Amino acid sequence: MIHNKIINQYQHFSFHLVDPSPWPILTSFSLLNLTIGAVSYMHGYPNGGYILTSGLLLTVLGMILWFRDIIIEETYLGHHTQEVKNGLMLGIILFIISEIFAFLSVFWCFFHSSLSPAIEINAWPPAGITPLDPFAVPLLNTVVLLSSGAFITWSHHALISGDRKGAIVGGIFTILLAIIFTALQYAEYLEAPFTMADGVFGSTFFASTGLHGIHVIIGTIFLLVGLIRIINYQLTTKHHFGLEAAILYWHMVDVVWLFLYVFVYVWSAN
Repeated sequence: MIHNKIINQYQHFSFHLVDPSPWPILTSFSLLNLTIGAVSYMHGYPNGGYILTSGLLLTVLGMILWFRDIIIEETYLGHHTQEVKNGLMLGIILFIISEIFAFLSVFWCFFHSSLSPAIEINAWPPAGITPLDPFAVPLLNTVVLLSSGAFITWSHHALISGDRKGAIVGGIFTILLAIIFTALQYAEYLEAPFTMADGVFGSTFFASTGLHGIHVIIGTIFLLVGLIRIINYQLTTKHHFGLEAAILYWHMVDVVWLFLYVFVYVWSAN
């Protein structure tokens, strides 16, 4: 009888049956609140800013609590077996593919408007709009973002080889470069000689670069969580899927920026 009780305490399969959690539904409604607040704020509705702020705070809270539970499941409870990690890797790959299609929709709009502009547009860029110099801040941002990709790759290989110091230093430099990129992008928005209201050129420019900027901020948070876990001895040479997922996401951000720079900045300026 005692032997049977001990056997029943262990699962006989390598998959993780997740316990019921309130964080997915909390995050879903928080994102809905964030979206409604953003639309209300942009259209000037009363209290739109408060709804936007509450949605942002609730989303961040949901992410923190959800991340905490996943870290506990992986690091302290040992639920992330090889089968679980294979499933998670497939999930992050499908997620990145869905993000690529989101950018594809924006590029589709850009090329549709630029390759065959309507009679009202007449030319690309439209008359009266001066494109940004692609060899000024955009070129600097390209160097900064590609350098961040090189540093996070160094950090990853350092972690695999057991070089804890190299992994931490590489992660710190990556996050610093990501912050510099975001700051330069914000400064470029402030100095741009056109706005999103300036026809299809302005809307496609800010939609593509703004969507990319949001992904840079998300990726920065993703990498920051990984860096904190390295510092706290939660990632090892064999178990560091969270960091690998963040690195894959960051490389996607790098590649998308190259397309943005070549077509939205360089090609549009000529």
